[in-house]
Amino acid sequence: QVQLVESGGGLVQAGESLRLSCVVKPNIFTLNAISWYRQAPGKQRELVAGITRGGSTHYADSSEDRFAISKDNAESTVYLQMDSLKPADTAVYYCNGGPILGVVTEYDYWGQGTQVTVSS
Repeated sequence: QVQLVESGGGLVQAGESLRLSCVVKPNIFTLNAISWYRQAPGKQRELVAGITRGGSTHYADSSEDRFAISKDNAESTVYLQMDSLKPADTAVYYCNGGPILGVVTEYDYWGQGTQVTVSS
């Protein structure tokens, strides 16, 4: 059974940074693509960034210049480094794993989510 366990969320001020972590169990090679999605109150869940098993990355237009996704295969962990945070980045951030980067399928797995709150 695949499990995704997120951590690293919190309350920060605008302009500060956070790094989210997603530990993949049993191991990171179980999934072809691992992504971060976010959902703000009253809005649909949206893709933030994703990374494939081979290391290719994809970013949403809104995050490409401030966010960076990376992975540590040995630690079976995917990271999302978020810099220059804005109040508009406030959301619950979810780790997602599945066969196709950027496409949600019935075969996807989701973490429980971690809250990121950015105050102005």
